[in-house]
Amino acid sequence: MRDVIVIFSAHFLPHVGGVEVFTDGLSRALERRGYDVVVVTSRLDGAPERERLSDGVEVLRLPCWPLVGGRLPFAKPGRCQRELLATLDGRRVVAVVVNTRFYPLSLVGARFARRRGLVPLVIDHGADYLTFGNGAIDVAVRAYEHAITALLKRLRPRFYGVSEASARWLPTFGIRPSGIITNAIDAPSFRRGASGRSFRQELGVPEGAVLVAYTGRLIPEKGVEALVSAAEQLAAAGEDVAFALAGEGPLRAALEARGVPTVHFTGRLDAADVAALLLESDIFCFPSRSEGFGSSLLEAAVCGCAIVSTDVGIAGALVGDEGGVLLPDADADGIARAVRALAGDRERLARAQDAARRRSESLYTWDESVENVIDAAGLGGK
Repeated sequence: MRDVIVIFSAHFLPHVGGVEVFTDGLSRALERRGYDVVVVTSRLDGAPERERLSDGVEVLRLPCWPLVGGRLPFAKPGRCQRELLATLDGRRVVAVVVNTRFYPLSLVGARFARRRGLVPLVIDHGADYLTFGNGAIDVAVRAYEHAITALLKRLRPRFYGVSEASARWLPTFGIRPSGIITNAIDAPSFRRGASGRSFRQELGVPEGAVLVAYTGRLIPEKGVEALVSAAEQLAAAGEDVAFALAGEGPLRAALEARGVPTVHFTGRLDAADVAALLLESDIFCFPSRSEGFGSSLLEAAVCGCAIVSTDVGIAGALVGDEGGVLLPDADADGIARAVRALAGDRERLARAQDAARRRSESLYTWDESVENVIDAAGLGGK
């Protein structure tokens, strides 16, 4: 009987997001190290209740109320939840990892760990409060975050940040982090998995034009409105720069209605198409207001994109001295200046692309992340 590591994550595939990518990558890496991995998540998007993925990872999806369009799934207690978790009885569970701090499912995971005499390992992925773009709702959500975190603290987990930015955020809740367990990427595999699509051809990007990509949700906190305004400035100035925005969200219709000729919307892309887009792009622009890690930044960097980003998540580590430009804020003028500076100096652009790729491949590997989880759980080598 193999040792089992259970990962509780309120969102998981096929739902798309940074935490989902982290959970998927970590579970696969732990399987390769000889552990059985079970991901316990929320039942959303019509996904099956139980599933075994191609690499052996098991998935249990617990019933939930999909609040705020599924962005805040609220674990539904009851017989179904108990029966699904009972399928793990009799198995040798040696560690429980919880992503992240503020979901009701996180409480379920921490209690599951304590019932088995284990210390839950909570990896937090935030660096600011949740926001839904509505002042009244956001005030209530802040109170909710403090309340649910207080309940989680009573279960005496060990807290970790997914990045230095995330670790710096945890003291807001009176939490002293035990360390950092970062996200990572299998860079060669991500690049090899790219689809055969040519987005430059599909979108009609002129040969020789600099292509700036963005991947993520089209929501206010990601700074996409400022990004489109910057593209409008550059188009008006006759700069040979095109933009590809990959993702969906409530801002898409309004952004498309602005009719900026150099801005192209691809809709939501799967991982293979994201890799294909990034491999054809020159710059990745990410003017987000807050990120705990920034998986999109890492994917872009391993594909050789120079980085133009606010100083969120791992942006500072990827940019370093030469990997691109760190923006002081998500301001359209600043974005336009940064893109213009890189697009107008192709030697500098090439240096930035190479530096970002090298730093991403050396700093964020799954081997290191798995070692950090094993050490945190006190499992020793395997």
